[in-house]
Amino acid sequence: MDRNTIFPRSLRYLLAVAEYRSFTRAAEVLFVSQPTLSQQIKQLEELLDVQLLDRTGRAVRLTSAGEVYLQYAHRALGELEAGKRAIHELHDLSRGSLRLGMTPITDYLAIPLLDNFNASYPGITLSTLEMPQDDIKGALADGLVDIGIAFSSTLTTEEESEDINNTILCIETLNLAFGKGHPLAGQQGPLSKHALEQVPLIMFSTDYALRRHIDRYCIEHGISPRIEMVATSLSVIIEITRQCRLSTILPNTIACEQHGLKSISLLPELPRHTISLISRKDVSKSPACMAFEELANEFSHARCQMD
Repeated sequence: MDRNTIFPRSLRYLLAVAEYRSFTRAAEVLFVSQPTLSQQIKQLEELLDVQLLDRTGRAVRLTSAGEVYLQYAHRALGELEAGKRAIHELHDLSRGSLRLGMTPITDYLAIPLLDNFNASYPGITLSTLEMPQDDIKGALADGLVDIGIAFSSTLTTEEESEDINNTILCIETLNLAFGKGHPLAGQQGPLSKHALEQVPLIMFSTDYALRRHIDRYCIEHGISPRIEMVATSLSVIIEITRQCRLSTILPNTIACEQHGLKSISLLPELPRHTISLISRKDVSKSPACMAFEELANEFSHARCQMD
């Protein structure tokens, strides 16, 4: 018999015999037969290769080795009970942790979602790591994050994989965004590809999937964009766009939510993009991870209804 199946039960049996100094009384309290009780303790003694109980007198007593071992038995059972409580706390989400990988472009969706999750489950420690989208998939594969928020073209299948779960939260339209003082501010869309070539731009660096999708769009439609500045921070791109002569290409939801920004559609239209939750298929999801997914879907559904 596997010793891992013997120890927890036999420890409780040993504690009961030591307390009542009787196999008969201990068996009654534990609701087991006396032969079963005796056999379990005998197996424990055989595993330890030491006698724990002195059975020669009218009352059963601990040997010197038994007295020493009993101290550790108390501690072991205490730790087992603590572990059991910890597991229950994980399942009722009163404690635990969640590691989230996300791209800068998904901050606008992630930040209110993170606040909502924290308010709902304050006992869960939430760690966020901002990184390019390709790095999120690598971090998932390496076990560095539990779940990711990805941003990808609906015309590609980058997130479809035998190893990755992909749950779409919403679909975004990409438009040209600029400040209210920009020359295009009074113009009605859509903007032609030839007019786009005349607009100075600030864009994400090519490390980011959004930039690569836009570059692909430009190549497919023969557009030579005037990219005069690159950045890795969404907030920097937004502030430069708001205050300077440069424009950028952003999800329309971001542009609409930013004070001082306006947007205009492009012709031909940029590919629509999806915001998705991604996670590994070969890893069991923790209760915290499943709760985040459920909350994200509820949040996204409510947002779509408002839009």
